[in-house]
Amino acid sequence: MTAITALPGRKSARRTSSGSGSATKAFNRLAATCLTLFALIWLVPFAWALITSLRPDSEITANPVSLWSNHWNLHAYTSAWTTSPIGWWYLNSFIISTLSVITTVVVCSMIGFALAHLRFRGKSVLFAVILAGLMLPTEALVLPQFMEFRTIGLLGTYWALILPAIAAPVAVFVFHSFLKQIPVSLIEAARLDGASWWRVYYQLCMPLCRPAISAVAILTFITTWNAFLWPLLVLTQTKSETITVGLSSLIGGSAIQYAETMASSVLGFLPLLAVFLFLQRQIVQGVANTGIK
Repeated sequence: MTAITALPGRKSARRTSSGSGSATKAFNRLAATCLTLFALIWLVPFAWALITSLRPDSEITANPVSLWSNHWNLHAYTSAWTTSPIGWWYLNSFIISTLSVITTVVVCSMIGFALAHLRFRGKSVLFAVILAGLMLPTEALVLPQFMEFRTIGLLGTYWALILPAIAAPVAVFVFHSFLKQIPVSLIEAARLDGASWWRVYYQLCMPLCRPAISAVAILTFITTWNAFLWPLLVLTQTKSETITVGLSSLIGGSAIQYAETMASSVLGFLPLLAVFLFLQRQIVQGVANTGIK
């Protein structure tokens, strides 16, 4: 009699499990479909730019949206490299992005460490003010920053681009979230052994913050490399321009060389693609370990 009464319960459990399994499969298919659509939205413009850069200008003018050519060539790339100072633009972007990464990691990690483990008056208010910077659009700071750097005479220099990049609330939040996960007992043990706060910071905490350092460094490099509005305002000479500002100067006049313009765009995009493909694991680990969901 017990076995007979238990059968309906088993059937309902099987129905529930089969229903949840079908719902999981449906969700996975929907997620895969959305991911594929977003990938296509991103890949189609890049593929079109790459194909256009390999076609002659005569074919592009006759049929701009065609994806095939009878005369594939690399003339646009050689022309873009020789007719424009793209090498200087690469160098400027690399120097500015690299120095921005170094200064941002050092300064923001110190701020995150102080907010996570030091005790001082007004710490909560200071952290709230820093997080409020996440809601402040960058364009709202353009005018006051321009007047400030003009007053101190840094317009047209690398420092006009590096110093604003240091004030990164996202980087402070990432380091604070990661450093907060370090056990307090570990830091107290180091302090009892006579270690100063500076030694605790660079010998104990920073080696444990490698995922956070990787995430902040990569995101800062990409953001600085892609910056356009601020470099456009503060860099005045052609050879001191970054790759984004230099590419914008190629589009002008009555006769636009579409193949050369697309080739320059591809050349400006390739370093970021290489950085992401080479360091994508560090990006994922850094974002996952710092508590950003």
